[in-house]
Amino acid sequence: LAVGFAVAVLIAMNPPQTVPDNYEPLVATVRVIEVQPRAEYLTVISQGTVQPRSQSELIPEVSGRAVWISPSLVGGGSFERDEVLLRIDDADYRSSLTRAEAALKRAEVEYDYARDELQRTQSLQDKKLASQQQLDNAQRASRVAEANLSESQAALDQARRDLARTELKAPFDGLVREEHVDLGQFVTRGQSIGVVYATDYMEVRLPIAADQLVYLGLPASTRGQIPEGLRPPVTVTADFGNARLLWEGELIRGEAEFDARSRMLYGVARLRTDAIDDGGMPLPVGIFVQAEIRGRKVEDIIRLPRSAMRDNNQVMVIDPEGRLHFRQVSILRLEHDDMLVDAGLEAGELVCISPLQTVVEG
Repeated sequence: LAVGFAVAVLIAMNPPQTVPDNYEPLVATVRVIEVQPRAEYLTVISQGTVQPRSQSELIPEVSGRAVWISPSLVGGGSFERDEVLLRIDDADYRSSLTRAEAALKRAEVEYDYARDELQRTQSLQDKKLASQQQLDNAQRASRVAEANLSESQAALDQARRDLARTELKAPFDGLVREEHVDLGQFVTRGQSIGVVYATDYMEVRLPIAADQLVYLGLPASTRGQIPEGLRPPVTVTADFGNARLLWEGELIRGEAEFDARSRMLYGVARLRTDAIDDGGMPLPVGIFVQAEIRGRKVEDIIRLPRSAMRDNNQVMVIDPEGRLHFRQVSILRLEHDDMLVDAGLEAGELVCISPLQTVVEG
């Protein structure tokens, strides 16, 4: 017992020495992005519905019975420029052409006779063998014959045109939107028998907000048609099932005034009709598309995620020692997920993009 007591006293008098661990301050881990200035094209996002660039009604210029209708003249049918879509009974027009040709020949004979008679009378009058009255009558007869000849020639030209118009031809390459004529139906001059539209390219009206116009880089004086060298490229997309198709074009004109209700200015894009992928699928009329208009090019732009932005257009820059510093920057533009910075940062600097709650300078 005495020995145990002695050991306890010895331990109490010589407690073990506690060696403290080295203190390491807690360092937060953040995500950073390195500043890399580069050239960027500013884009404007819009949307619209595809429309044909040209749509026309098929209207015969002569009357008659429809004796032949092209298989292409059906809703959705395709045709080429100058393809015959409808034939009208031409029997009466061929008869009119024959009569006009006969009338012209008669007028030519009468004109030749009147001209020769005038020359003969003029010769006699020079020899004092014909009176002035006879010469005047011969001149008048010659002028009447000349007028009849001109009238007959015009009538023949009209008869030829009417005969040619019994064939109704397509004004351009395109598709049939609607048709309303049947075989054997009597159609009258000026009666619409269908609606067709051109397929060489399509158009889409794109609303553009006033504050977005500056990004297109167009001169302030631009009105209506945009000069060819200044037309911004346009790419439109549409979803077909699981596939997203793209078509390319360009902004060709701007409308004259802002829409009073939406406060938007409408631009018109002209689009190629074949897709740039998936085998060149034709661009269908009436489809709703998303559009990206490529505007002006700007140099030395820094693209950062919007999570890098702090209050008052500031970002946090990390120095070589790993300390955070607030930096005022100039923001050219805010996009959906990113922001474009045009001043305030240098190439190679690190910008914090982590959403920190409380940050102290340094």
